[in-house]
Amino acid sequence: MAKKPSSLDAIKALREKTSASLNDIREALAAADGDEAKALTLLRQRGLAIAEQRQGRSTGQGRVEAYVHHDGRLGALVEVNCETDFVARTPEFQQFCRDVAMHVAAMGPRYLRPEDAPGGDASGAEEHKAHALLSQPFVKDQGTTVQDLLKALIAKTGENIVVRRFAKFGVGDAPSAAL
Repeated sequence: MAKKPSSLDAIKALREKTSASLNDIREALAAADGDEAKALTLLRQRGLAIAEQRQGRSTGQGRVEAYVHHDGRLGALVEVNCETDFVARTPEFQQFCRDVAMHVAAMGPRYLRPEDAPGGDASGAEEHKAHALLSQPFVKDQGTTVQDLLKALIAKTGENIVVRRFAKFGVGDAPSAAL
């Protein structure tokens, strides 16, 4: 009987960390012989596989999020799209949009992806990567990229999600053609 509560505790803990379905969590725990860390790794791998499968699906819903710094001198707009309005209304999706808008304001990316940079010469590949939103380390957690956050959200929601466009505004900044 002592095994059941720990199993339930493990299921509950993984559910809170991943929002994966109970069946997926049970399968991952069974495959990992009850090891929570291994089960978490299996769930993440499954989530990444789901994200890859969802990539081509249409994203006609979503949200435009604005971030304005407390002094009113800096702001950002982002458009994040998903497949359904149901997902667009979830707290996780809305938090992701807020976080990306804050990241854009703080880090000032120039491109969405490195391949979006003009020229595309190999010598500037690292610089293009450093200025691409999805490749940048996330401002709140330097150990993860914005792309990693996006993939985790796709795995959690089960829908294709894309950052469509963004713009940063600052008092006194030169106008940009972004957005």
